[in-house]
Amino acid sequence: MQQIQIGKILCAVVSAGNYWADAGAAMGVLPRTLWKKFLDVDEKNRIKLELNSLLLQFDGKNILIDTGIGNKLTNKLRKIYHPSDFKLLENLSKLGISRQNINFVILTHLHFDHAGGVTSIFNEKKELTFPNAVHLIQRKDWDIAKDPDELNKASYNFSADLELLEQTGNYKLLDGDFFLTPEIELILVGGHTEGMQIVKIESEDNLAYYAGDIIPLDAHQHLIVTTSYDVCRRETVAIKKKVLQELKDKKGVLFLPHDAKKKIIKF
Repeated sequence: MQQIQIGKILCAVVSAGNYWADAGAAMGVLPRTLWKKFLDVDEKNRIKLELNSLLLQFDGKNILIDTGIGNKLTNKLRKIYHPSDFKLLENLSKLGISRQNINFVILTHLHFDHAGGVTSIFNEKKELTFPNAVHLIQRKDWDIAKDPDELNKASYNFSADLELLEQTGNYKLLDGDFFLTPEIELILVGGHTEGMQIVKIESEDNLAYYAGDIIPLDAHQHLIVTTSYDVCRRETVAIKKKVLQELKDKKGVLFLPHDAKKKIIKF
């Protein structure tokens, strides 16, 4: 488990497990002849994607960014994605954090591999994984997750992952950029999804970004490399360019949500 101090904020990369996804989809328009040189694939041309959540501890609060897949996948989806066990709670406990101790959950977007852990099965009953947390979600992504079109239908599972959250009311819908604290800003960027938001952490002249699936792997630092799941590649490239330049200028830190080898990049 990797930890780093960003000014007053302690940041810990916490694994929620991993799963396997199609390598070509992850690399988008990049030809296989190029990405096969640096990606390890299985016999089905899949790569292992880590599910790296980020815990922020600041001013007595525990703030979690993204929740992984969870433990509710159907047998059909398990065969497709071959996920590990859901490890988020186990790894949080190693830091002395219980599921009742999380105050806020920031969801960069609501695809199943980022929002699946919003609810979990405990003793054969579905519950909110973090029952005392306010879940911060962009309204655009919530609306699409609840009523997805043909382009988005396969990426969301509202009934399994979010319906209970809607019933309990433990969430806040955002309409654009939002400061959770003066040091932690949620920025609506689009690109990967229409309601994609990234998290900017800036404290005592120290800068970090959790850019979610705008930069999911180290390979995606290259501007032209975007995933096939991005609904607007132009938006993804624009925000990626801005974030990376800002990190270079300020010698900041980037947290990667799906990379196994490089979870933290220091500029």
